[in-house]
Amino acid sequence: MTTPLQPPPRKNPQKRTRSPMRPPESRSRAALGLTAAAAEGRFALQVCEDCGTVQYPPRDACQGCLSSELKWRDISPAGKLLAETTVRASTKLYFRERMPWRMGSVQLDAGPVVLCHLHGDCERGGNVTILNRLDASGQGVLLAVPAERTEHMEDDPHLRALSADPKHRRILVTDLRNPNTPALVKTLLNAGAATVFIGESENWRPHANQEELSGLDNVSVLPLDVTDTASVQKLAGEIGGKTDILINNARFMRPGGVLERGDTAFAREEMDVNYLGLMRLAQAFGPGMCARTNDGVNSAVAWVNILSVHALSNTPDYGCFTASNAAAYSLSQSLRGEFRASGLRVMTVFTGPTDDDWYQPLPPPKVTPNALARAVVSGLQQGLEDVWCGDVAAEIRDRWRRDPKVLERELTQAGEGA
Repeated sequence: MTTPLQPPPRKNPQKRTRSPMRPPESRSRAALGLTAAAAEGRFALQVCEDCGTVQYPPRDACQGCLSSELKWRDISPAGKLLAETTVRASTKLYFRERMPWRMGSVQLDAGPVVLCHLHGDCERGGNVTILNRLDASGQGVLLAVPAERTEHMEDDPHLRALSADPKHRRILVTDLRNPNTPALVKTLLNAGAATVFIGESENWRPHANQEELSGLDNVSVLPLDVTDTASVQKLAGEIGGKTDILINNARFMRPGGVLERGDTAFAREEMDVNYLGLMRLAQAFGPGMCARTNDGVNSAVAWVNILSVHALSNTPDYGCFTASNAAAYSLSQSLRGEFRASGLRVMTVFTGPTDDDWYQPLPPPKVTPNALARAVVSGLQQGLEDVWCGDVAAEIRDRWRRDPKVLERELTQAGEGA
């Protein structure tokens, strides 16, 4: 049975912070399909289009008929643990500091035998479920967990190393004024977060969220204006060394495209908050978080950006706002590459229209604050890179993957002519 994870003691400032380390990350091009599925929490393997054989490990030609038509498909993760061993020595420093490490072979119901990491509660001959997760190097790896949930299952060190679970971690949410902030903060606290810091700009202006959040235990409201470099740097100097997860929900939006606006004032604000604000946060908080990714129970683990799903394909009704989100999405991809050397994850939450004042003209379905909060926390617990929140986001994702040009035409076409 998994030992419950205890809150970490106060860190001794005289002890060194362990340097960030990553497991081996070399993969073949074929194996990157496993990583792509892990980014969304899916278990997928190659399936031969000609003979239907499920492949493992990933390869370029079918092991049954030598066909090169191998497509990645989601398959059943159920299986049985055949054999297990415990690794007690390794030439790799990442694993050497985490010994002992359990490994095993699992016979999948779908056919292949896979080699994987083992959760501490797995028993030889027992039924297991395979999780496809991203490791600290950003590559997909397989972890077998018991088919039936066990007590304190999420506290297993192998599983926690493959996630960004908020439990016992300190989290910064950047925008107190965002309508989703109260639900997000409460959901994080319910998930076991030790402390939630909330950034507040223009604290002289009253806001309904101030009274609701300032009285909560383990919540600190601090000055933060993402459009002001000095403000961001000052807060990073105060809490940057103890921020384990940063959730950037700062947002400025107004409806309308280019021709509906008489000037560039709102567009400038949108870029300043949604794109440049992200850059300021990354420059101020990024280095400190990257240095603490190997810091024990409350190590720095994740950076979260909440964006409109129309960052993938613009909609003219909110054309300038979604253009700023497209820029932020591109910057998120850059940060993912820059943070990868340290093992700090970047998670992008793509959401459909949210249930707030600025999206009132649009018809349902809308994403409620509670639904968005649950999606963020679930994504952190699974260690995902991409999270799709709401029916609209899932539909846009699927249509974009089928044909981006068709989706663009559907979203931008005008009504019937006169």
